[in-house]
Amino acid sequence: MRRLALPLLVVVSALALTACPGSPSGSPPPAPAEDGAGSVFFADMTAESGVGHVYRNGEESGQAAILESLGGGVALFDYDGDGKLDVFLSGGGEFAGPDTKEIRGRSSKLYRNLGGWKFEDVTARVGLDVPLFYTHGAAVADCDNDGAPDLLVTGWGRVVLYHNEPDGRGGRRFADVTARAGLTGVRWATSAAFADLDGDGYPDLYGCQYVNWSWDNHPRCLDYARDEVPDVCPPKRFEALPHLLFCNNGDGTFRDVSAEAGLRKDGKGLGVVVVDVDGDGKPDVYVANDTVDNFLYLNRSAPGKLRLEESGQRSLTARDDNGVPNGSMGVAAADYDGSGRFSLFVTNYQHETHGLYRNRGGGLFHHASRPAGISAIGLVYVGFGTCFLDYDRDGAEDIAISNGHVVHIPPPPGEVRQRPVLFRNLRQPEDQPHQVRFANVADEAGPYFRGKHCGRGLAVGDLDNDGRPDLVVAHQNEPAALLRNVLDNGNHWLGVRLTGRGYRDAVGARLTLKVGGRKLVRTVLGGGSYLSACDSRVLYGLGPSDGPVRLTVRWPSGREHTYEDLASDRYWDLVEDRPPAKPGE
Repeated sequence: MRRLALPLLVVVSALALTACPGSPSGSPPPAPAEDGAGSVFFADMTAESGVGHVYRNGEESGQAAILESLGGGVALFDYDGDGKLDVFLSGGGEFAGPDTKEIRGRSSKLYRNLGGWKFEDVTARVGLDVPLFYTHGAAVADCDNDGAPDLLVTGWGRVVLYHNEPDGRGGRRFADVTARAGLTGVRWATSAAFADLDGDGYPDLYGCQYVNWSWDNHPRCLDYARDEVPDVCPPKRFEALPHLLFCNNGDGTFRDVSAEAGLRKDGKGLGVVVVDVDGDGKPDVYVANDTVDNFLYLNRSAPGKLRLEESGQRSLTARDDNGVPNGSMGVAAADYDGSGRFSLFVTNYQHETHGLYRNRGGGLFHHASRPAGISAIGLVYVGFGTCFLDYDRDGAEDIAISNGHVVHIPPPPGEVRQRPVLFRNLRQPEDQPHQVRFANVADEAGPYFRGKHCGRGLAVGDLDNDGRPDLVVAHQNEPAALLRNVLDNGNHWLGVRLTGRGYRDAVGARLTLKVGGRKLVRTVLGGGSYLSACDSRVLYGLGPSDGPVRLTVRWPSGREHTYEDLASDRYWDLVEDRPPAKPGE
């Protein structure tokens, strides 16, 4: 999120815009009516789902604090082990009033998936209704390898680690173990990612921090167009806070190894993803920073000794194709071009092109946004949550983006509420990696995509287990949206849930599937998107092929196993060193 120098002779619309306002009831703006143009890919299920949560940023107090701009995220995970993804949404916060410096938190929410697109608010029942603090993001990991996913919540002044444990009544509850775990020293936490970086079998934690804003460092800034009205200050007015790396000790505690691991101290971190970009079997860390260089940390760790080598400049992933650092927010990774290498995608600020960094191998990337058609959407968007997903199940990874501005009066032609973007991957089997192009198909995707929102976190997951990736999007001062993928084009699919031996989450596992003369490579990511956690299962689109497939998994342990004759159109549970099984077997 960066402030741009604009010409003085700019005519500003008389329309008074406010930074993502919401009505007292939290009602969203009216959705556009169906216009009959094209197919509908996603149906908005929010109204009937029982999920009515609104993230609040406190802007109504008139503080114009940069704290208001970040927003909240989404976590999709099966907390109770019933085979259905549940939905966690962070709550945000508020300021007590214009004459006080008190920052209060609002309740986050956990919704249990009841099936049939019905969800139940179980926040109080599972112990997530306290403590309240101004929250932003969420990350999920089985921190102690006990088979139950734990939840980390980030925000202003702290993080909270919730341990998932039995409630004594046949259900589950979350216990705050932050102090015992040693997750301290946090000032302003944004996105976070878990992964076993040192190969000892336990997930470590990378935590982004933002800038050194406080009430003692709260400069007065004016709006971006007329320089008349107080508005949110740009990040360039503040110094960066150092990011944090915590090593999992394997006994329920973590230790801060940020300095000894080699972390830089100058990143204004907003997004992070963990993915093996150099193919050495060790998960690497890519960080989206705001108005300064993005980081690419190559993993040089050994068991019990975390070491990260920063190579953003050398790899050409730190800046855009003009050599300029961008206002970067969300981040995603995938083999979008069929090369077998994982490329990186970053959402950026208005007047900047979203960054598609194609992995060329040998530690080098190419900024491919223009040749790939990403820049064709123009420069009006402020992008946040983003994920690769194969929404049409043709075997090619598409991209979804949540957009929305961060200031009260944006520079023209920017708008506070913005349309989301859905890029379809046009790749053909005969394409070479450098020939892959994307096209924005948001007009065809449904009413939600034709409406304008103040979007922030976005998560992808199969909420109804039908093999179609669905979306959950968090907004500022507007109810979160649950979008069901209803595209029925006859294509087939295969879903995989991995459980590693020892390290159960298996972040960094590499999955290679051969179907219809194509080789589809996927991975289990750590982190990703913006302030959010996606479905950890791997979902393949198979196109028209419905025959059995052959899948090879290289586990984080280095072991490799090939699974023959997996039937399509179903999920498979793959446990390291065990035969495959359908869920429930």
